[in-house]
Amino acid sequence: MLSGTNRKLILEDGSVYEGYAFGASGEKIVEIVFNTSLVGYQEILSDPSYTDQGVVMTYPLIGNYGMADDDYETETPTIGALIVREYCGEPSNFRSTRTLGDVMTQYGIVGLGGVDTRSLTRHIRNFGSCKGWITDLDTPTDATLLRLRAAELPRDSVSRVSRRQTVRYAGENAAYHVVAVDCGMKQNIVRSMQRKGCDVTVVPWNTDAAAIAALHPDGVFLSNGPGDPTDVPELIETVRQLIGRFPFFGICLGHQILSLAYGAKTYKLKFGHRGGNHPVKDLDTDKLEITSQNHSYAVDMDSLSATPLRVTHINLLDNTVEGVACARDKAFGVQYHPESAPGPQDSAYLFDRFIALMKEARNDA
Repeated sequence: MLSGTNRKLILEDGSVYEGYAFGASGEKIVEIVFNTSLVGYQEILSDPSYTDQGVVMTYPLIGNYGMADDDYETETPTIGALIVREYCGEPSNFRSTRTLGDVMTQYGIVGLGGVDTRSLTRHIRNFGSCKGWITDLDTPTDATLLRLRAAELPRDSVSRVSRRQTVRYAGENAAYHVVAVDCGMKQNIVRSMQRKGCDVTVVPWNTDAAAIAALHPDGVFLSNGPGDPTDVPELIETVRQLIGRFPFFGICLGHQILSLAYGAKTYKLKFGHRGGNHPVKDLDTDKLEITSQNHSYAVDMDSLSATPLRVTHINLLDNTVEGVACARDKAFGVQYHPESAPGPQDSAYLFDRFIALMKEARNDA
């Protein structure tokens, strides 16, 4: 464990949280959010949806089981920073090959340990997500505040994290071909569809409708990713052109993009949903799911009335939209992450639902 006080986090309202450095050196301006998961810091660190965000981990000990080669969600992590109560630089796990701090140093991810994360989390819950600056302890706070408040967070995160080339992944005894649009896709989504018998062709976020159709998919998948869904109007238009021609399945950002393509609206939540135990009700089955979530934006419930979409899932904490569907077009999306399996494979049935829609579309052809 590291000790000492040599760094600080300055929030745009002037609040200051002191701590010690681990991971990469240097200053960083990020959006400060929190995650309530007890485990899974490697998956969080490597999830492209956290691009440009400083994630406050509410579980107090982070780094204790190290980093395993097989557990990354992307090859190049793009998270802005990691803020923890206690960082463990001596992990104990037979699968660990590196420490969390070493990986963060490699990818330029700033770490801040020794922070009163309970106080910081309560601050975010009370006042909402905000900009923060991680800097040296002796940096003048007043001068930094002026620069922090004037700074604008990037709005091109999807284009930065999406892959540049098309890649095809073979499925297990594949019967269907899925084209997956990469907006910052977690690798376990690909693995989940492979296990379900799908060949998966992953294409860049800005692949146009004609190019996607030319791949002759049985279905089109819209991935998770970072930022505001309205920042990618090109993709929204592409989806609009393909709706009704192929079955659609969207997760997280993909769910929001699908909804926008139908004419719905989205808005930013006060502090977002990030954690592994969010209760969601499936309105079709009347069952409760314990879900993994990571998003700042949500679909506006009222705006759906002017679209052919219906609400299929709701969040039981705040009644926000967690799923939509259009039976006519064989399209649906969910706000949460079924590939993360926070419970006993609670949400895996959604991949089966997608396959059933592709089978139905093939039989109708």
